Amino acid sequence: MLLKLKNPPEFPGVRKRKNKLRKLRKNNMWEYGSVFIFFIISLILASVIVFASYIFAVQNPDPEKVSVYECGFDPFGDSRQKFEVRFFLVGILFIIFDLEISFLFPWSIVISEFTIFGYWTMMLFLFILTIGLIYEWLKGGLEWE
Repeated sequence: MLLKLKNPPEFPGVRKRKNKLRKLRKNNMWEYGSVFIFFIISLILASVIVFASYIFAVQNPDPEKVSVYECGFDPFGDSRQKFEVRFFLVGILFIIFDLEISFLFPWSIVISEFTIFGYWTMMLFLFILTIGLIYEWLKGGLEWE
């Protein structure tokens, strides 16, 4: 017959380990384990697919395959020609105003929970962006001639 103790004796260090596990569980570090495993598996799978394509793909380069393709036409000029700065300017303006919208959507959802400080902070943000747009407009950056 086995003798069961209500409070079995603990060995040194067992309590410290239990406290560490409790702290980890409190910090929700265990929840990120599955994300880490998913990340590792996806890296391994991506690596296997990339290396398998190099091993099993047929490597037959011919002039038609490696030629530059522009909608069925022969290329009109050198592909390394310089672009105008306006292309980059339009791209940068698009990114700036796209980011503005990505800040406005979450703000509009939680606007009822904001204090007056949160409201005026966003108004300042919108004011600065509007001043930037007006400056760009007056300098002719939006003109396309």
